[in-house]
Order: sequence, then C-alpha cells, then structure tokens
Amino acid sequence: MNHEKFQLNGDYIELCTLLKITGPTVSGGMAKHLIADGFVSVDGHVETRKKCKIRIGQTVVFEDFQITITQ
Repeated sequence: MNHEKFQLNGDYIELCTLLKITGPTVSGGMAKHLIADGFVSVDGHVETRKKCKIRIGQTVVFEDFQITITQ
C-alpha cells in the first residue's frame, strides 16, 4: 500500500479536493464519482459525502493509496 502524509494548513480539507491534489485520482470529477460509488474510506468507514471535511489525524484510503492528515 502507498502511504502518504498530507500537511493540512487550516481546519479541514474537503475529501474530493484531497484526493485530487494528492494524486490518487486524475481529476476532481473522478474523485467525486469514486466517493459517491463507495470506493473511499475515512478512518475505516466508507464515506460517500464528496465534501466531507477531513481533519488532522484522520486517514483516507482509496484502493492501495493511504493518506494520513498531519499538522
């Protein structure tokens, strides 16, 4: 599994934006479809809200790509 740390500068980042800028998806539109179809989990639970607020300490997983949010 690919592990990546994402340094958050602020209170939160929307899930679809996180996937787009960290690289596991090629576009925001693709990220939104994958989230809506249930292919993304946050802290071990499937997340279908595209604009879910991801905060420091959370972990997002899509296929074999894991993103941990740091400060």
